Amino acid sequence: MMSGLFTKARLIGLALAALIVAADQWLKHYVIGPLNLRQVGNIELLPFFDFTYVENRGVSLGMLEATTMEMRWLLVAGTAVIAIIVFIWMMRERLLGDILGLAMILGGALGNIYDRYMWGYVIDFADLHIGTFRPFLIFNIADACITIGVVIILVRSFFFSEKEENDTDTSQMRPAES
Repeated sequence: MMSGLFTKARLIGLALAALIVAADQWLKHYVIGPLNLRQVGNIELLPFFDFTYVENRGVSLGMLEATTMEMRWLLVAGTAVIAIIVFIWMMRERLLGDILGLAMILGGALGNIYDRYMWGYVIDFADLHIGTFRPFLIFNIADACITIGVVIILVRSFFFSEKEENDTDTSQMRPAES
């Protein structure tokens, strides 16, 4: 039954994932287009935050760097499989909190898959630092959403039980017994 698949919570999750992809791609276009970050290299915005252009040819933390065309397409395929698994997981969840965490992971994954498909690398630009100390690698909106989504899923799995949730999808609830 299709109506049970697309509950309000799941539609909100799909909308959030789409919004993340759109925001990620718009900002990447802005930093490489109007801001010309590819040529400029670095723009200081705040004492602790810059835009710094990086072409990430690997996955998380630069691991599994794609140095050949075959490796590039293997990364596209591998991350696409992960995105499909996250999508299926999201469509099976009932709780809005879990769906939102998975939607953030899905939206971020799709934003980075698009980059790798189009350019052969992921465009990173967000450079958070304290003086010369950089607690994170240079990242983008998609990376941040993936990280936040994973944290949400972990926190919810460790600290919340389904019985304590108030954000259940009401169409999935059973009537109270008399």
